[in-house]
Amino acid sequence: METRRIGVSLGRLSEAGDVLLLCGDLGAGKTCLTQGIAKGLGIEGYVRSPTFVLVSIQHGRLPLYHMDIYRLDHVAEVVDLGLEEYLAGDGVSVIEWADKALEAFPQPFLLVTLDFEGEKERIIRLEPRGERYERLATQVSDGLSRRRSSRQRKQPR
Repeated sequence: METRRIGVSLGRLSEAGDVLLLCGDLGAGKTCLTQGIAKGLGIEGYVRSPTFVLVSIQHGRLPLYHMDIYRLDHVAEVVDLGLEEYLAGDGVSVIEWADKALEAFPQPFLLVTLDFEGEKERIIRLEPRGERYERLATQVSDGLSRRRSSRQRKQPR
C-alpha cells in the first residue's frame, strides 16, 4: 500500500514535462507505483504495464505517458523509439525498466529505484537529478513523514 501511496503523492505533485525513471526487479512494484501516479494525476480506471505496446497514454489533470522498455535489449532501440517527444511533452513520462537504458534519457529526471526487503516489504529510493526533482523528492518525503507522524499520534497507547 505504501508503494501506491508514494505514487499518488508523486502524481499529485507532478508538473508537465516531468520524467520519472523507474528501476527494479520483476515484481518490485514499478507498475503499482505507476498506478498510484495515475491516481494522483486524477486518472480513472486500471493502469497496466504497456510491456507489449511500449507506450500507453492516459488522460487526467496531465497526460500520463507510461512506457515500458523491458522487451528492448539495446540502448539504440530505446533511442530509435523517439521517446523525446513524450519526455519533452505536456504530460508526465513514467518509464519502467529505465535501468536498461539510463544513458538514453536526458537529464534532469527523478530516478526511482524499488528494491525488495524481505517477502512483502519494499525500499523505494528517490534519486533526483536536477533542481526540480530535488524539490519533488523533498515534497514527497515531507508528505510521507507528516502522514506517519499523524498516524502515530492517532494510535492508542
